[in-house]
Amino acid sequence: MSDDRRPRSVYSHGDEPDIRFSLANERTALAWVRTGLGLVAGGVALTSFATFAELPLVLDLIAAIACLAGAALALYAMHTWRRNELALRTGTPLPAPTALPALVAGVVVMALFLSVYAVSSAF
Repeated sequence: MSDDRRPRSVYSHGDEPDIRFSLANERTALAWVRTGLGLVAGGVALTSFATFAELPLVLDLIAAIACLAGAALALYAMHTWRRNELALRTGTPLPAPTALPALVAGVVVMALFLSVYAVSSAF
């Protein structure tokens, strides 16, 4: 019986890993996708609030960045899932996470920027 699972670039290599690890890898990828979807939803919400703001261009820019970051996280989730699944199937060490430091830095920068915007618009 042939294995028709996709993507073949992942499932055609190595041996079948322990299902617990494979499912944990999938859950992690889905969590990254949910995070990306949350960023997109936040960007859409900011766009609707921008019509009431004094500086709508600033909020529109932040909304665009949030939406693009959400899309990038979804792509990163798929890429990381593939790398981890291949490592599980071939018995090699799992690759180090690469997006977490950038995500944390982005959240901190956005929080600082929005804090300055909120304080400056209050006065």
